[in-house]
Amino acid sequence: MFPISALASLPLVASAPAQDAPETMRPVVRGTRAVIAAGTPATVEAGMRILRAGGNAVDGGVAALFAAAASELSHFGFGGEVPILIRTPAGAVSAINGQGPAPGLATREAFLERGEIPAEGVEVACVPGVLDAGIVALLRFGTRSFEEVVAPAIELAEGFPFTELLEERLRRNEASVRKWPTSAAILLPGGKAPRPGDLLVQRDLAATLRDLVAAERAKRGEGREAGLEAVRDRFYRGPIARRIAEFVEKEGGFLRAEDFAAFRAEVEEPVKTSFRGYEVYKCGFWCQGPALLETLNILEGFDLRAMGQNSPRYVHSLTEAMKLAFADRDAAFGDPAFVPPPTEVLTKEYAARRRALLDPERASRERRPGVGNGAIEASVRRREGGSGDTTCINAIDAEGTMFSATPSGAWFPSVIAGDTGIPLSQRLQAFVLDEGHPNVLAPGKRPRMTLTPTLVTRDGKPSLAISTPGGDVQDQAILQAFLNVVEFGMNPQQAVEAPRFDTAHLQKSFAGHAFRPAHLALEMRFPEATIRDLAERGHDIEIRLPWGSPSAVTIVTFDPDRGVISAGADPRRYRYAAGW
Repeated sequence: MFPISALASLPLVASAPAQDAPETMRPVVRGTRAVIAAGTPATVEAGMRILRAGGNAVDGGVAALFAAAASELSHFGFGGEVPILIRTPAGAVSAINGQGPAPGLATREAFLERGEIPAEGVEVACVPGVLDAGIVALLRFGTRSFEEVVAPAIELAEGFPFTELLEERLRRNEASVRKWPTSAAILLPGGKAPRPGDLLVQRDLAATLRDLVAAERAKRGEGREAGLEAVRDRFYRGPIARRIAEFVEKEGGFLRAEDFAAFRAEVEEPVKTSFRGYEVYKCGFWCQGPALLETLNILEGFDLRAMGQNSPRYVHSLTEAMKLAFADRDAAFGDPAFVPPPTEVLTKEYAARRRALLDPERASRERRPGVGNGAIEASVRRREGGSGDTTCINAIDAEGTMFSATPSGAWFPSVIAGDTGIPLSQRLQAFVLDEGHPNVLAPGKRPRMTLTPTLVTRDGKPSLAISTPGGDVQDQAILQAFLNVVEFGMNPQQAVEAPRFDTAHLQKSFAGHAFRPAHLALEMRFPEATIRDLAERGHDIEIRLPWGSPSAVTIVTFDPDRGVISAGADPRRYRYAAGW
């Protein structure tokens, strides 16, 4: 963190509108057949291989998902979770809930005895949701076999060059990795961290994935659907689930084979709102996505263009609107199977009432939920805690199929489950232990996730797919990138490179669940005058490095009139895009 007093000695530059600043650090990626943007070149290439072979955006997206699980290990692994949004060429939009539930033995009382839900270890593992979410996507919306889409992931598991980002994250978590021999054997070969360019080999993971391919091949004569179902049965109801469960039980965790057998990734109706002629789709109240829709409804009552992109009034207005929406998230969002979703927050009438609470000159220091039971108050004073990381995948093809996913979980320092090569999730830490709260831990319940993919259409035609890592910052970054495109006319690369800001005036979604009233972080590229103006409005300012936002957005846009698909890939954390 940098103090405001340090600004005088720092080279600060203003954020100019798109028409005055056409140059970007990277070019816009454009194509006419398909474009994909994701976390790394390896992940993007995996998706492109399937797209070039004739697969649609869902096939390519799932191939990228599996490749990321095999190679973006600091952010995501096969034991993690993923929400997915998909639009079909016919225009229907669906959500896939790839968040596994809490094990049947993971009770609130079990963690109260420990004093808290920890941030790592076998105790915080949910049922892995990634594989089944990918299978369901292929079954319902794809065209390719599991063997085809998982082939790049198997190649990566057999050996891929370690990256600088992986090295930095592994060194940060090395002490925790060493606590688990199964993890250290793979991530610290020969007892030391790999260097960039060294090959990381995951033989056990490759063997597990080849075992799943064999299950599909055994059903080849019965059709594609039977083969895909055989893959999920092999993982969730067969020897792989049993081996993971046996390892977890031996190490003192809660996951059991019956938890795997009872799980199925669900296809659901997404939630949506309209904003200036656009239709914006998010996953349901089991994630933070509806908070973005509430924020857009509040902001629709302001002339954002007249304020100017990243002006003091603009930053203040977005921040105050987000604070109101996150207060509702914190007080009322949870697994809809356990608590009624507060759907009223998505109405324009509700937004008008919330909009009236915004002071155009002063930052609020209060938590002001308009829904919920207020049980969260017991949590707002807790300590800061740890969290992990996330990645993102967005793809659009020429037929108008859209795919947006935010894969996460099983990040460093994940525990690798025995000889399966599968790293375990840590998502149970997203629960709270406050009795009566919508997101309180309960067996079989899904934790409310920060993961939040986004699809946008206009007049029913495909427009944008956006997602990002960043925990509680995800929808804040998506909001800014979306407005950069639709309000200020930026191309997708300009939109992701523009300076960003975020607030922690919310209950942190990870271990510790801290609350920081009136907090506002801005990248150092904001003008000094803007920063001082915001401080005078009462914001508690944190200055980040020039590209220091914890988000790293990718956007894919579609121009149906010209048939051109474009992508922007954030330089923050080396996002990547390709198309043809």
